[in-house]
Amino acid sequence: MKNPFDDNYFMKKALQEAEIAFERGEVPVGAVVVAKDRIIGKAHNLTEQLNDVTAHAEMQAITAASNFIGGKYLHGCTLYVTLEPCQMCAGALYWSQISKIVYAAADLERGYNVMGTSLHPKTEVVSGILEKEAADLLKRFFIQKRNLN
Repeated sequence: MKNPFDDNYFMKKALQEAEIAFERGEVPVGAVVVAKDRIIGKAHNLTEQLNDVTAHAEMQAITAASNFIGGKYLHGCTLYVTLEPCQMCAGALYWSQISKIVYAAADLERGYNVMGTSLHPKTEVVSGILEKEAADLLKRFFIQKRNLN
């Protein structure tokens, strides 16, 4: 029997967080941190609400997960995020020593790959899970934003 808690399942949870960000006027990026098929941290972008450039979904989810486990290292954890992490978030993920990162859409302008940022050498990366859904949400957001200005 197939485990229902697969990458698609958890990326859908991250997309739900991204939808919350969208509704609140934030760039629609959502993230969840999972350990043993259980969400231990979830977040969405809060940069506008908190007036804080560091309040990316990944940073918020890392903090929530670290608080949940009572430690700074996220060994055995997976981050699901709807957009490829930027270099700031990649740096935080490096220091957290997270075991796996799964992202939906690539960020060809500001993603950690194009910026040449390294992740922890033991971190596994999977990309493209529900990429179209995540990319479509971002496109919708920026089209709406342009039309309002």
